[in-house]
Amino acid sequence: MWGFILRRLLLGIVVLILVSILVFLATQALPGDPARAILGRSATPASLAALRRQLHLDQPVFTQYWTWITGLLHGNLGRSLAAQEPVSTLLAPKLVNSAVLVALAAVLSIPLSIAIGAWAAFRREKAFDQASSNLLLAAAALPEFVVGLVLVILFATTVLHVLPAVSTVPPGSRPWNDWLALVLPTLTLVIAVAPYVARIMRASMIEVLESDYVEMARLKGLPERTVLIRHALPNALGPVFQVIALNLAYLAGGIILVEVVFNYTGIGSATAEAVVNHDLPVIQALAILLAAVYVVLNLLADLATILVTPKLRTQL
Repeated sequence: MWGFILRRLLLGIVVLILVSILVFLATQALPGDPARAILGRSATPASLAALRRQLHLDQPVFTQYWTWITGLLHGNLGRSLAAQEPVSTLLAPKLVNSAVLVALAAVLSIPLSIAIGAWAAFRREKAFDQASSNLLLAAAALPEFVVGLVLVILFATTVLHVLPAVSTVPPGSRPWNDWLALVLPTLTLVIAVAPYVARIMRASMIEVLESDYVEMARLKGLPERTVLIRHALPNALGPVFQVIALNLAYLAGGIILVEVVFNYTGIGSATAEAVVNHDLPVIQALAILLAAVYVVLNLLADLATILVTPKLRTQL
């Protein structure tokens, strides 16, 4: 197990190094001049040259990359070109806001989707299975911003006016200060994630229920509840953990659209502002953070798959 973890950690480090190179080169290739974006069109050549020297933009690309990557290793994400403050200070409250939204969506969607998928597999070809499969397929086909707009129409504007249409987090405040404002964006993310996990859970559960060891457990006279919970469910969760990790990683990036729809102050607004202002340090920091989230979630999914699957545990 420890050898597997070490190999995955080394692979994750290699992936992050490659991602950092690609992110840096991609941001360097963006059109426009960060110095001119900060000073405006009326800036003089002398002031532009002075700001480029201050921001190390006049140095070779490799030198800029080395300065940036060594800063990351020391916990320094750089300094925002637009806000003229450390990137960590600028992004910290927005990352907390987005993390709260993702955590709420994960806590609600994962148990719900596993339960729906498992019960649909157990009631295969019955009314619940057919109805849930159709609803999940329809939900999976809808983009997040469409789901968000539909929920706003239904619960915040014309049909029912019971929830706020926007979920703005004022400066200095925290999302949990107004739980009602989190309902619609959280529900949007749950609807975006649950269909994929539930459908994979159903397929995996059907395969496990048709296996020899489950049939043997039934022939031994074990109660059906024991067969499902102790024998079928743990073995069916292995493939589901991989999908859960991918969907949670997707939430970390896909949450941007949802935040824009509900005017939620998170990494979505930070990304939009950074792109408009050509704020390269912020864009680079967000890209690296999202890549790190992908690596960590995939490692945790692999470990969880091994822990719940007896066959995989014996192979290590």
